[in-house]
Amino acid sequence: QVQLIESGGGLVQPGGSLRLSCAFSGLEFSTYTMGWFRQAPGKEREFVSVIAWNLRNTYYADSVKGRFAVSRDNARNTVYLQMNSLKPDDTAVYYCAAVLGRVGVLQVLRSEYLYWGQGTQVTVSS
Repeated sequence: QVQLIESGGGLVQPGGSLRLSCAFSGLEFSTYTMGWFRQAPGKEREFVSVIAWNLRNTYYADSVKGRFAVSRDNARNTVYLQMNSLKPDDTAVYYCAAVLGRVGVLQVLRSEYLYWGQGTQVTVSS
């Protein structure tokens, strides 16, 4: 069974930065594609970013492209989301999620992911 634990959320002013971490345990991390999603109050959970199990591919939602960067450290079983130039619209609970990796495929749909963390709150406000 996979466990995912997010950390690094908090309150930040507009224009600021945060780095989220997601620690993975239970199975072989290097075989899992890792996604980041977020859910703002009253809204559906939406895709933010994904990084492939083999580190060869990443993909971002248009709303965060150029501001966020996803990475992973397979030696530490951890995936990161560096968030820069934060805006109030980025306020949400951020979730990491895991799905078994497939060659040439980057999963971006919430329904494709099997394992989810509990989420970490990010608030962007002055």
